[in-house]
Amino acid sequence: MSKKELVVSALENGTVIDQIPANNLFDVISILELEKTKTMITFGTNFESKQLVKKGIIKISETFFQETDIDKIALVAPNAKLNIIKDYVVVDKKKVKLPDSIEGIVKCFNPKCITNHQNITTKFKVLDKENVSLLCHYCEKITQKKHIVII
Repeated sequence: MSKKELVVSALENGTVIDQIPANNLFDVISILELEKTKTMITFGTNFESKQLVKKGIIKISETFFQETDIDKIALVAPNAKLNIIKDYVVVDKKKVKLPDSIEGIVKCFNPKCITNHQNITTKFKVLDKENVSLLCHYCEKITQKKHIVII
């Protein structure tokens, strides 16, 4: 019996998101709304990884992310790496990192927070960049990574 291999085409232009914890791969797909894109997407999960036990990877053609999107990735995959591809060549490598503060992309965990009842942009101070915990500017409640809801 012959051995078959799946061949995945190289990206001519686009972004590769690597080093996503395998259990967060679909979170990244969801927060970036990749299900709505019209360009080619290739993703895989549970690959062996030296840094992570299992990792996921996403390749998106003709897509380059803004800083707010990179911040969203950092919320669920704080050690992810982005490779920017142009003409089949990696032209830039970035490690995602959370900024010191985040505005307008996370819902406050506190149901009584003013941001959950009025049209006010959420603001958070990032307390822990590795384990991801956020301090609400308005109600001063802490939102932990497991309770983060991207808006």
